[in-house]
Amino acid sequence: MTEIVTERGHGVSLTDSGAAKVKSLLEAEGRTDLRLRVAVQPGGCSGLIYQLYFDERVLDTDAVVEFGGVGVVVDKMSVPYLDGASIDFQDTIQSQGFTIDNPNATGTCACGDSFH
Repeated sequence: MTEIVTERGHGVSLTDSGAAKVKSLLEAEGRTDLRLRVAVQPGGCSGLIYQLYFDERVLDTDAVVEFGGVGVVVDKMSVPYLDGASIDFQDTIQSQGFTIDNPNATGTCACGDSFH
């Protein structure tokens, strides 16, 4: 696997539990060439939605930071919306899944899937 290093970071952090879950998902798929891409897209009832997915591509304008062996990629358009955000994985009796704590979100919708 070729490791891509960029000169600039993106301000997004991935918790230890988030990194562990991403690693386990990649191991289950037998893929070591993928990174976690985090993006912001127009949509949802509050104006913007988060996109989390595995991606093998890294563009020249992407920022990549590694957390515990997991590469996290953010495109340059999403960086300002995600600066300071933290991605975590929760597995409790009340909820299971990835969560994003974003200090730039001034409001969210009732479903919690979009923000502004």
